[in-house]
Amino acid sequence: MNDIKIRVRQLDKYYGKDERRVHALAGINLDIAAGEFVTLVGASGCGKSTLLRTIGGLEEYADGDILCNGRMVDGPGAERAMVFQSYSLYPWLTVSENIRFSRRLQHNRDNLTSSDVEIASGRADALIRLMGLSHVAASYPAELSGGMQQRVAIARALMGRPDVLLMDEPFGALDAQTREVMHDLIRHVYLLEKTTVVFVTHDVEEALYLGQRVVVMAPRPGRIDSIVDVPFGTEREQDLKLSPEFNQIKRQILERIRETSGIKTDLEQLARLTRAA
Repeated sequence: MNDIKIRVRQLDKYYGKDERRVHALAGINLDIAAGEFVTLVGASGCGKSTLLRTIGGLEEYADGDILCNGRMVDGPGAERAMVFQSYSLYPWLTVSENIRFSRRLQHNRDNLTSSDVEIASGRADALIRLMGLSHVAASYPAELSGGMQQRVAIARALMGRPDVLLMDEPFGALDAQTREVMHDLIRHVYLLEKTTVVFVTHDVEEALYLGQRVVVMAPRPGRIDSIVDVPFGTEREQDLKLSPEFNQIKRQILERIRETSGIKTDLEQLARLTRAA
C-alpha cells in the first residue's frame, strides 16, 4: 500500500493500575492509506473508540508506535481533526461563527494576514454551502436539529483542511432517516475533500456502506480480529443496502462480532432456557 497516512504498530494500551489494570488494546497493527475511508466496528468494549482517540492523540499508550505522515503521534495535531457523537458546539456562537472559530484562534495566535483571513472566510462559506447550512448560517445550535448540529461539527472539523478526519460514532444519536441522509452527505464530502477518514461505529450496515475497508475488532483485550475489503465502488446509493452481496457481507461481519464477543454463546444459552421454560 503506497503513501501510508497512518501507521499503527504493536499498539498496547492499559487503563488503571495494579489489580484494576485493564488491557484496553493489544498488539494493534494497522496501515491506513492517504485518501482512504476506513471504518472500525465491533461489540461494545472492544476498544474501537479508544483506538480512534489514541490515533487522535487524546489518549496515551503503553507500547508501540503511531505515526501520521511519518511523524510520531504524541498528542493532538492540526493534521488530525475529531468529530464526536456529541456535537460540542459553542451555544453562544452562530453556525457560521462556530465553523470559523478555529481560524479565529489561529488568527489571534499566529497573527495571520488579512489575505489569510479572506481565504479562510471563503473556505467557511464554501463549507456552509457544501453542508447545506446556508439557510441556518445565522442560527444558534439550540435552534437546530441533531442532524444539522452534526453538519456544523463536521464543517468545523474540515475548516483547517486536516489530512485525517477521525469520527467517533457521529451519527449514533440520529434517527434512521437522518442517518441515511448523513451517510450520503459524508461520502459526498469525503470524495470532494479527499481527506483520509477513520470512522467508528457500532452499526455494521453503516460501516459497510461508508467504508472502503471495515476493521472488525474483538474485545478482552481490544484487538483487530479481521479486515474486510469492501467490494463496492466509490459511487454508492441507498439501494446498495438491499443487494444480496451487501447483506451477505453484513451477515458475515455480524457473525464474526457475535463469535468474538461471546454474544452468540449468550443467545444460544438464552434460547435453550426459553425452550426449557
